[in-house]
Amino acid sequence: MRRVVLAAWFLVFVSACERGSSAGRAAGALERQSHGVAARSTDRAAAAKVRGIVLSTHTNGSDWASPDIGATMADLRAVGATWVSIHPYARIDGDGNVGFRPIDPAAPPPHLARPIAAAHEAGLEIAITPHLAYWGSPFRWAGDIEFHDDASWERFFTAYTQWVVTLAQACPQANGFILGTELDRTLGHEESWRELIRQVRAVTKAPLSYGANWSDYQRVPFWDALDAIGIQAYFPLADSTGASAKEIEKAWEKRMRTLRAFAAQHNRRIVFTELGYNRAFAAPVRPWDAHVDGEEAEAVQEACLRVALAAVEREPSVAGVFLWKWFPNPRPVGRNFQLATPRLKQTIAAVWLP
Repeated sequence: MRRVVLAAWFLVFVSACERGSSAGRAAGALERQSHGVAARSTDRAAAAKVRGIVLSTHTNGSDWASPDIGATMADLRAVGATWVSIHPYARIDGDGNVGFRPIDPAAPPPHLARPIAAAHEAGLEIAITPHLAYWGSPFRWAGDIEFHDDASWERFFTAYTQWVVTLAQACPQANGFILGTELDRTLGHEESWRELIRQVRAVTKAPLSYGANWSDYQRVPFWDALDAIGIQAYFPLADSTGASAKEIEKAWEKRMRTLRAFAAQHNRRIVFTELGYNRAFAAPVRPWDAHVDGEEAEAVQEACLRVALAAVEREPSVAGVFLWKWFPNPRPVGRNFQLATPRLKQTIAAVWLP
């Protein structure tokens, strides 16, 4: 079963790639290992989409191990999700130190082991997405993280690589890894990233991606080393508030043309490693903004999400999406980017459920 799951991920992520690519060869090898089961479902898997939801945390991840995690995963499945992502945290400081709780890969902590098991019990596949907790540091967000001396850069990549590799060792049943998000001021250190990818590949067979910010995905120099192009898809869709659903649709059509060409250029499909909209009138203008307006803005949020989900479903070069963000029961709705509301659950289900 494990081999079939991995083959399915590869089929979704690389089915649009040329047969001769290294990722395509890896997919073919996994198909052969699965005794023909995956091969018989090639057409169906190739047409499938990653319909994912990011399961965030109100704490440091301890609520992923709560007694409610099984019910939470069932709720994700109920709206049509086929994937879930969790984002374990490490801390970052201005000198490049990455601090994280000790992890014994032979005895994974409950906040990693339990959500993986619960996801599989609910019929979901699960991706692990390491996040850096930058609050309390000089950085305002992950996209600010950079250093100004060689010692700090070396310290950062040494510790970050150790942490991500340890996560991969501790999560052998995870179905995918997104090796970082929005760390786009680090992209100039290509060899350090390639070494991280090499070390992670040495300890897991799970396919890999990286979540580049929507403004920087064209700058990533190592897409060839990964299995999919990951994008934090907070693309602006309008120049001012008040855009109609039709205008948002046209903005997505234009954006998809650009993404389609980029995917073809790099012989990889694209996964939106995050996509979300706040309950805000400015959601089409600044989708990344955490500002929340009143309930009357929920119609704008719903329209943005509905149009985006439909655009993803239509576009062959986009393998799927992870929606930002949902929380474990009993508090599935957070302060912003509120996804688990009755209205948005209906919106998601209307697109994702047959």
